[in-house]
Amino acid sequence: MPANMPKRVKYRKAQKGRIRGNALRGNKVSFGEFGLQSLEIGRINARHLEAGRVAATHYLQREGRVYVRLFPHKPISSKPLETRMGKGKGEPDFWTAVVKPGTVMYEIGGVEEDVAKTALLRVAHKMPVRTRFVVRRPSF
Repeated sequence: MPANMPKRVKYRKAQKGRIRGNALRGNKVSFGEFGLQSLEIGRINARHLEAGRVAATHYLQREGRVYVRLFPHKPISSKPLETRMGKGKGEPDFWTAVVKPGTVMYEIGGVEEDVAKTALLRVAHKMPVRTRFVVRRPSF
């Protein structure tokens, strides 16, 4: 069973859809002090998410806390290689999280800024979208 996927879904297969606009929700650092924010549209695979989480926790060496703000809800299906056209939609192949510009993907708390910056840079190398480092702003 894959690492990150929903326990149950109403429909096994989903349509592709179009990703448009900027993130209206999930665009602020909420849990930690520092975050990694997406700058472009994309679909982030469950494997990318796990690789980023492992990279951050490995660098931090049990200091601080890593928050993964995304979850792969969307199934991406594919047909087997060298299969003729027709015969319906392929089986779900992997799961992705849909990301818009402004989405905070990872957060880190409990460490200094330079440590968090280096950890999130390592995470950014694993991501298929451009990202930037963001700091939590006080809410008045």
